[in-house]
Amino acid sequence: MYASGYEERKIFLYRRKIFICRIRQKLERMVFPMGKFVVKKTATGVKFDLKASNGQVIATSEVYSSEAACLKGIESVKNNSVGGVEDQTVENYEVLKHPKFEIYKDKAGEFRFRLKAKNGEIIATSEGYKSMDSCKNGIESVKKNAPEAVTEKQD
Repeated sequence: MYASGYEERKIFLYRRKIFICRIRQKLERMVFPMGKFVVKKTATGVKFDLKASNGQVIATSEVYSSEAACLKGIESVKNNSVGGVEDQTVENYEVLKHPKFEIYKDKAGEFRFRLKAKNGEIIATSEGYKSMDSCKNGIESVKKNAPEAVTEKQD
């Protein structure tokens, strides 16, 4: 049975709409590149790194016992990256409710942040930064990249 001209036109328009949507998604990824979570096996389990669109590691996880637990950790980072920022490098800092980012100084005198979930568990940590501004930029990068980041497995 042949489709009528009207039905053929509907099918054509539907296929064109899908094609345009796919092209738009590709262009958006090119113009507004996203970060990604990279899941990788270690000697003792599985961990993830959150990478910015330029490939730099913004935050890393603990080592999980299974890939499923690691993927739950990624979801937790996506959901909790909206938290406020608690600067623990100043005296009498205001203690914020969870979820939150905590900025602190490590033993080497570098600035670091850790992301804590609603239950108070640390779900991601940063590298050391020489300046407070760089550390704050790292937090902003997590807030920007984590919610929409794709997940890739690295062998």
